[in-house]
Amino acid sequence: MTETAPPDLRPQEGRGRGPGGALMVVGTTSGAGKSTLTSALCRALARRGVDVAPFKAQNMSNHSAVTPDGGEIGRAQAMQALAARVETDRRMGPVLLKPSGTRTSHLVVLGDEVGVADAVGYGERARVLRPVVLEALQSLRSEHEVVVLEGAGGAAEINLLDRDLVNLPLAAAAGVPAVLVVDIERGGAFAAAYGTWALLPERLRACLRGFVVNSFRGDVTLLEPGLRDLEERTGVPVLGVLPHLGDHLMLGVEDSLDLGATVAPRRADARAESGRPVRVAVVRLPHLANPSDLDPLVLEPDVELRWATAPGDLADADLVILPGSRATVADLAWLRGRGLDRTLETLVADPDGPFVLGLCAGYQMLGEVIVDELESGEGRVEGLGLLPVTTVFRAPKTVRRTSLTLDGQAAAGYEIRWGRPDPALWWPPGARVRGTSLHGVLDADGLRHSVIAGVAAARGREFTPSPVPYADALDAHLEHLADWVEASLDIPSLLALARTAAPVDATPGW
Repeated sequence: MTETAPPDLRPQEGRGRGPGGALMVVGTTSGAGKSTLTSALCRALARRGVDVAPFKAQNMSNHSAVTPDGGEIGRAQAMQALAARVETDRRMGPVLLKPSGTRTSHLVVLGDEVGVADAVGYGERARVLRPVVLEALQSLRSEHEVVVLEGAGGAAEINLLDRDLVNLPLAAAAGVPAVLVVDIERGGAFAAAYGTWALLPERLRACLRGFVVNSFRGDVTLLEPGLRDLEERTGVPVLGVLPHLGDHLMLGVEDSLDLGATVAPRRADARAESGRPVRVAVVRLPHLANPSDLDPLVLEPDVELRWATAPGDLADADLVILPGSRATVADLAWLRGRGLDRTLETLVADPDGPFVLGLCAGYQMLGEVIVDELESGEGRVEGLGLLPVTTVFRAPKTVRRTSLTLDGQAAAGYEIRWGRPDPALWWPPGARVRGTSLHGVLDADGLRHSVIAGVAAARGREFTPSPVPYADALDAHLEHLADWVEASLDIPSLLALARTAAPVDATPGW
């Protein structure tokens, strides 16, 4: 892989210079609710007429999105941009680490993959990336009225503070106030909040301007003695208590902690009008990428989704989906080790067996041969042999948005891949085994309904399409999150806090 020159970060032509307000959302732990709160704040501000944009300096995730100019950013930042009603931008996620093993990650800088980073050696590289991160942030701030920054992991990971690109060291460098989110549902919330504050060096502690308690169930008055005690001990105010979101379906999740609860195991038959929903089994690959491909299916009342990790999980499926992966050859080996390859072969050979859909890496696995000297270095590897497809991995990486027509239905999505399958698409009319390199292909309502209806008709299931377009469902989800924060937090006060950020051209520096 070659080093790629970063794009021009100067303000875009035709845009005015914004006031440059900013607010950082950090957490006591992973899964505290940082991404959700950031999305909610972006929508709450946007619908008040504020020109707002999201930002996450460094993300570690295999779930990414594509910007209009062909750059990669984290999926959560794409959702946050949608919440803010602005287009995605490389600067919103200047550093993205895509794990390819227990100790290594592919490194994406300003939207372009530039190499592989190992866990031990990344510290020095992170320090080199500080100017890139700070310039991307200040460039966004110069164009927008407010930028809402999301932190990562815990804010007081004291073993990482000297290399931290994304939490309070960045806030201090950019003169940005921060709020700390703590998840109270898991217990130990007061200890986590106080412990985070106590562990921070004074210069970083000074950035914390408020606590937000998240995921509370019950009568908030029961918390008040503890909240007042926390304020007295730290001198930091509690800005509000957010109630648990209950059964609200989260879309576009990125954190692996969220996948089990929000993507595939959610059963739809409780909502189904029929008693025979279409059963969809999604193979849960170890290096699963872009699970947002499944979100449109989750929203269909007559579709039942479940993860599959063993042969028995496929037994009564009507549709099997092989999703995307960040480590195609490694995940193909895992699939074989589980015996899922033999099960798929048997099911496809049965004329009454299920349909199979491969998405990106899943499509490559369905083919006859994968030649990979680039990502895994394994060379020639036999595929599942269920489609007449050969895939060769080669540079440059394909990162782009794509539109096409399938089953007479328009679809638009994005591609992120080193593998180049030949043919690029396998979608014969009426075929039981199909594949595409396009992520987001099922977002298109007409195509999704055509695919599921075809499966239902062949398998004797019942399917009535959701009357709500997927794009509308996404927007309604973001509106719900905005309502959630509006009811418990003082948004005008948070906006005023964001406006106390140091001016773009007069920040302390890093």
